[in-house]
Amino acid sequence: MPTPLLDLPIRRLTMGDLVSCVDLSENRGWPREEHKWGLLLTAGTGYGIDDPSGKGLAATYVVTPYGPHFSAVGMVLVAEEHARQGIGRRLMRHALTESGDIPLTLYATPSGQPLYQELGFGLAGRAEMVQGRFTPDAMETFKVATRPATAEDLTAIIRLDTEVFGVDRTHMITRLPAFSDQIRVAEENGRLTGYAAAWPNVETHVIGPLIAADTGTAQALIASLAPATDRPFRTDIDVRHGELLSWLKERGLETVAFNSVMHHGLDALPGDWTRRFAPLSLAIG
Repeated sequence: MPTPLLDLPIRRLTMGDLVSCVDLSENRGWPREEHKWGLLLTAGTGYGIDDPSGKGLAATYVVTPYGPHFSAVGMVLVAEEHARQGIGRRLMRHALTESGDIPLTLYATPSGQPLYQELGFGLAGRAEMVQGRFTPDAMETFKVATRPATAEDLTAIIRLDTEVFGVDRTHMITRLPAFSDQIRVAEENGRLTGYAAAWPNVETHVIGPLIAADTGTAQALIASLAPATDRPFRTDIDVRHGELLSWLKERGLETVAFNSVMHHGLDALPGDWTRRFAPLSLAIG
């Protein structure tokens, strides 16, 4: 008789588990996001429970550290056949124990939010996922100049990202050029005022991170990404940026889902939300 899942060890994942992670995502009705999983398993630390059948993984989560004082949790997944048995709670208790005093943040689905609240996570806000083919307005012009990012921009991008996100994400941002299909920057009077990346995810290009001085800058960055792809766009916009959400919907994107931004171990998320429009990924922050 197989060992009950609650009694099986939680182990570290490696790149050798990539296919099993992708299979588990598909099991839960998520896309086979191999590209994203590759980033998660190299930039973060994955944990999993092996399926007692001996085939693949029964559960996972990933922690992405940002310096010694802040981490993001993502990809909390339990296979459908093992759901509703307390495995998700066990994973998150393990994450809290492993993190110690380090504050955590995550994006919660509506079904997952009650568990996180039970474990002491507080609600910080919401993100609206929108997706669709971006149709530009031929008559629209932007006051902000954008251009493709170059290697020389990396230091300025990291400086801006640290200022806006509130913690140092150097180890993640330095991976963006290889992970993304394109990165654009906005500048004014020779000063970087925003940047946006578009990375491939199954049939879409995900826009994120999207950091900008204001809504007009965010719009200019998104519009400048569009000519280089024939894929639909997908992005997760902080709902407080209602003007940008309305603009995106006018140009063909539609609401797909809402997810709650939550935190544990601190009173509020660090950084400047007014310039933080979209995360790199819900799994990373």
